[in-house]
Amino acid sequence: MPITTSAKKALRGSLSKRKVNSRLKSNILDNTKKLRKLIAEKKGKEASEFLKTVQKALDKAVKSGYIKKNTASRKKSRLSAQIKKISQ
Repeated sequence: MPITTSAKKALRGSLSKRKVNSRLKSNILDNTKKLRKLIAEKKGKEASEFLKTVQKALDKAVKSGYIKKNTASRKKSRLSAQIKKISQ
């Protein structure tokens, strides 16, 4: 356990950041998992509509600094390419 006042304050800050980051992470992972399931089931229309939800989660993670901009862009691009592949 921290002893100094500044260390106690840093611990409080890191715990609150941890909550936010874990919420963002689980939101991204859960939504991505649902989207991949839709892609696997060849449900192109539902997948393309659910892609908006995944993109929103990724954009929020970028805004808060949880992931980098290019990482989110890469994930969105790959998912949309998979949807485009099954829609044809």
